[in-house]
Amino acid sequence: MFEFLFKYRPVVFERGDLSLAVPWWGVILVFLAAGAIVWFALQYRRIGPTVEARDRWVLMALRAATLGVLAFLLLRPVLLVSTVVPRRNFVAVLLDDSRSMRVADEDGETRAQRVLDLFGGTDVGGTDDGGTEDVATDPLASDPGVEGSAAMDPAEEPEPLMQGGEGGLREALEDRFRLRMYGFDSDADRIDGAGELAFAGSRTNLAAALTRVQQEMAGLPLSGVVVVSDGADNDDEATPPLSEALLEARAAGLPVYTIGIGSERIVPDIEVRRVEVPREALEGTTIVADVIISHAGLAGRTVRLDVEDEGRIVGTHDLTLGPDGEEPVQVQFTLEESGPRAIRFSVDPVEGEALTGNNERQILVEVGDTRRKILYFEGSPRPENKFVRRAVTDDENIQVVTLLRTAEEKYLRLDVDGPGELAGGFPDTREELYEYDGLILGSVEASFFTHDQLQMMADFVGQRGGGLLVLGGRRALGEGGYAGTALADALPVVLPGAGEPDVLEVSAELTPAGRRHAAMRIAETPEASAARWPELPPLTSVNRVFETKPGAVPLLNGVPVQGEPRVLLAHQRYGRGTSIAFTAQDSWLWQMHADIPLEDETHETLWRQLLRWLVHDTPGRARLDLGDDVAPVSEPLRIRAEVEDERYLRVNGADVVATVTGPSGVPSEVRLDWTVERDGEYEGRFVPEEPGLHRVSVRAAPRGTALTEDVVVEGEGFFQAGTPQIEQFGAGRRTELLRRIADETGGRFYTAADADLLAEEIRYTESGDTVYEERSLWDMPVLFLLLAGLLGGEWAYRRWKDLA
Repeated sequence: MFEFLFKYRPVVFERGDLSLAVPWWGVILVFLAAGAIVWFALQYRRIGPTVEARDRWVLMALRAATLGVLAFLLLRPVLLVSTVVPRRNFVAVLLDDSRSMRVADEDGETRAQRVLDLFGGTDVGGTDDGGTEDVATDPLASDPGVEGSAAMDPAEEPEPLMQGGEGGLREALEDRFRLRMYGFDSDADRIDGAGELAFAGSRTNLAAALTRVQQEMAGLPLSGVVVVSDGADNDDEATPPLSEALLEARAAGLPVYTIGIGSERIVPDIEVRRVEVPREALEGTTIVADVIISHAGLAGRTVRLDVEDEGRIVGTHDLTLGPDGEEPVQVQFTLEESGPRAIRFSVDPVEGEALTGNNERQILVEVGDTRRKILYFEGSPRPENKFVRRAVTDDENIQVVTLLRTAEEKYLRLDVDGPGELAGGFPDTREELYEYDGLILGSVEASFFTHDQLQMMADFVGQRGGGLLVLGGRRALGEGGYAGTALADALPVVLPGAGEPDVLEVSAELTPAGRRHAAMRIAETPEASAARWPELPPLTSVNRVFETKPGAVPLLNGVPVQGEPRVLLAHQRYGRGTSIAFTAQDSWLWQMHADIPLEDETHETLWRQLLRWLVHDTPGRARLDLGDDVAPVSEPLRIRAEVEDERYLRVNGADVVATVTGPSGVPSEVRLDWTVERDGEYEGRFVPEEPGLHRVSVRAAPRGTALTEDVVVEGEGFFQAGTPQIEQFGAGRRTELLRRIADETGGRFYTAADADLLAEEIRYTESGDTVYEERSLWDMPVLFLLLAGLLGGEWAYRRWKDLA
């Protein structure tokens, strides 16, 4: 309709500049027209008093507008628009070659087939270097994520199959341009035709593809880049980032035209969108996983979420789906076996799903069988210490070393590893304190510690990454004088000034966050746990703690019979570690109160879970970053390590070697080099050649020292080599991203349905070899329709007012 009224497509007006091609005599006619307008105005003013002033003004406006349109036509308006010189410019075509293009979400047709329809399944010639004959690849080759397809071995490539396509858009582009075609996933590779695509890429990196094209075609007359994709951009290792790649394209005056393939919403579909679970846990730990289930077109259906540990179901949750959107789910399970565990979260496919590869996620959890060491310091003997130690006596993964002040400069040491441990009392050096994974601080006044020791305890959490648990008591928290100290900064609660203890009985009440937290599960099921908490006897609180810090999470409130509730249990992340405040002074009552049965293990369960949570992710002096859980086979994997010394200060210039052992048991050594950009960070590359679980161990030593001597640090990590399924998640067409790419570079966005417009509109560009063309506007149909409307309107108004 626009083209019918205005003669040209909108892009011509967007890219063109308005000009006037009026000859010298046309200027005279324009002045005559202006004089005519003035004459008509004077004539209308002389109309007799029988004509109302409003009617005179309406007739004057209609006649003046008519003359104005005629004057505009006499000026011979034209559009000056830049167009390419035929066959002298290049266009780069980037075709998405990733696995998400196999999704059949448009009338049963895959996105891959739409690409073949646009650009042909076989080479039709016309490339800048002659081209070669292509063999098409079947976009429906077996894929475990496509409905009705057979499972494919992650290491296998899809079988080729002749699959032709119309290639209409390619032919139209080749009428005016010389094409260079690329297939891209995590990188871009030159191809001769769409038939070479396998649609098997494990991830998509739009920035790398755009950068590759700009580098390869620098110096050539390039009119634009055409990106044909569903908009997936899921490579976390993208270098440069997409925003930087777009900025470079814009600076080079290179427009990017995007063609969106696929539907924005896949219906019906259910997806395990996100799973949040600790990546490290101690053997036997109860874990609560937070799972987000996304769904469309399945409201009212009941589905079951299963959690499997190496094929064994360890947890389930039944969920009735509401309106389209996301549903949060919590599922509880226990990991009883040590080592790297591939935990699978899955929902059975429902009838009619177009995409089933997003119905499950697999998370690698490292279950440790190590013994974590916690220092518990009490300022004076009290029952709390005895019962906390008793609660974890049988836990082989927790060692609580007790330092108990019995008198001035006299201490009782329990469960130490040797006669020299804590011989001088509380540690006064970082090296000594940092040997522990966790620290429990009982009822001991702040004045006992030096300023350096208080700062050292805060650094134990923030810098070393240890766990700090502060208990309530008469000489603890604000009443112990900790307000304003370095340690107070690490705590999750706001401390009042020093004062007399305020003794009050409080009952424990779960907060909403406490209902979801794994450490608060003191019964077999979430429902039983929530019902058990109100049944526990009240505890004694002597510390006036009413407020948590911003970012801290309260788990338990202490509710008195009368008065304001207090914070009973809260936590926060502080730097690299976790700090917890448990403000009760006598949790042992949950073991010894007359209302508690002898066989009840609520107290033991709570303290085992608290202490395991306190130290479950305490880092060592080497931390490995291996990226995602699943690394593609035969593609470089970045191994990054952070190395620190005994004071947990980062070490630069060390000799660092990673040993990678695959499923076959053959080790491979990879030297990691200091990145220079960050202290203590080392990086190397490894290419996994076999699918399966890989173990990575890292060793570091001062430069020039053999790795077998004076080892600075050792660490360990795991990754799975196979086919990442990230392309299956969030697989709807990402229109906004594709629009952004086009808008920021001066291109345009199209869908597959209107992609045929691209061949015509891409010619209006200022990039490459171009010429300016004049497009006349005086004969636009809209102008003649406007003239007819103005003249007809004047006549109709006169008849209506009996002025004809």
